[in-house]
Amino acid sequence: MIAFVLAIFLLILTPGPGVLSLAGVGAAFGWHQGIKYLIGLFIGYNIAFLAAIFGLSTIMLANPTVRTGLLFISVSYLGYLAIRIAFARTNISFINIPKPGLLTGLTFQLINPKVYAVNMTILSGFAFHPQNFIVETSLKFLITNVIWTLLHCLWLFIGIKINQLDLSEHMQKNINIFMAISLVVVVGLSVWSILI
Repeated sequence: MIAFVLAIFLLILTPGPGVLSLAGVGAAFGWHQGIKYLIGLFIGYNIAFLAAIFGLSTIMLANPTVRTGLLFISVSYLGYLAIRIAFARTNISFINIPKPGLLTGLTFQLINPKVYAVNMTILSGFAFHPQNFIVETSLKFLITNVIWTLLHCLWLFIGIKINQLDLSEHMQKNINIFMAISLVVVVGLSVWSILI
């Protein structure tokens, strides 16, 4: 079980699209919107976890057309989210972008094929209680959610603290752009890893 806890900790701590977008939303829009986005991510993550338990993610990811479609939708959505983060607090009048919230986070998790793949790996690997599927799955669900919540709160806190440093508007804009570019790079790496 220690190997499982360590793997989950490292998996979630490592910057991916979810945590980078959360830190970006926190930096660009603050606690209120960040918490809403976090709750959406949490709900979506758990729906994906349940889909993995019931084998739906296996069906979805086994079909190349569905997998490619989810990947395209996910990449497009993350690109859109990156634009929203990059242009937060700017005076560009022709961009009218709503603040990301619960529905944004939920949608992101539901269309992100990486979430389903990670949850399938979590469920199929690290058999620390193989004699009882229900006990093992329940423990994995509980442990994963505790670690997921703590580390995502940390990433949101980091994003918000960046926002509270009383930086100039120019510096805040640069940080938002950096967060958006980081998100795009992570998405690019995710796509590359799936395609090769």
